[in-house]
Amino acid sequence: MTGSTPPDRPAGGTPAGGAPADEPLPVQRTVSLGTAKLLPDLDRPKAWLLTLDGTPQSYVDLADPTHLEFEYTRRFGHLIDALAPAGQPLDALHLGGGALTLPRYLAATRPGSRQHVVEADGPLVDFVADVLPWPDGIEVTVGDARTALAAAPPGGVDLVVADVFHGSRTPAHLTSVEFVALAAAALRPGGCYAANLADGPPLAFAAAQAATVRAVFPYTCLAAEPAVLRGRRYGNILLIGSHAPLPADELARRLAGDPFPARLTDGAALDDLIGGTAPVHDTEAVDSPPPPDGAFSVG
Repeated sequence: MTGSTPPDRPAGGTPAGGAPADEPLPVQRTVSLGTAKLLPDLDRPKAWLLTLDGTPQSYVDLADPTHLEFEYTRRFGHLIDALAPAGQPLDALHLGGGALTLPRYLAATRPGSRQHVVEADGPLVDFVADVLPWPDGIEVTVGDARTALAAAPPGGVDLVVADVFHGSRTPAHLTSVEFVALAAAALRPGGCYAANLADGPPLAFAAAQAATVRAVFPYTCLAAEPAVLRGRRYGNILLIGSHAPLPADELARRLAGDPFPARLTDGAALDDLIGGTAPVHDTEAVDSPPPPDGAFSVG
């Protein structure tokens, strides 16, 4: 593969040091955006953590794709579960691929779903395909998320997922009203837009992004750990928008019952968070703020 380094084998063979032949070993490869590593989870024999320059990107369990390790992916899972009756297929456009955690989850929980994943890093796609191949029904293309969204057929999908980070920051051109409007155009009536973002005190970026999504979608909410919403620490925030009423009560129940509880914020509470913050347009869009040193680093 282009840009690859001689990797440790993901499994099999006789590793140096006399380790068991079937013990999975870390794999790494140089990709477009840095150094990608796949690290085996020794507690789950077919599970892997993907990092990019030391920042965790994805966690995948090939034996059980319904296992969502990261807290923010669990919140995406709760949203997917609440959007339609159990098992009903959903057509989805995923902006940002990583190791395809959510597409795998959707394929496992809603067989027959049609999914298109857009990932900017072609060598990363090849790396994941080599080590962690994905199931049928998931189409992956290499390209810019906004360009792909602009080219998407109007009214073609039930769900647009935006989970794009270059390193640890969301690129500016994916944070504007114009970008969210493209997502709205790609959705069927009643469809849902869901974006993963990260912010910390004083939540200025989160407030601006909530105002941006609400400028496009009349029904907007967000979900995060209470400590993040109180401005006590940096963390992930799930931002959701739709032209139709959202399953807020059901989603709030699922979020509260999770082993890592999150709080749903909408209505007056969302108004308070946004305050007087104006929506972001292309002319003033900036990358999301960098995380504090050591916030997500993995060796």
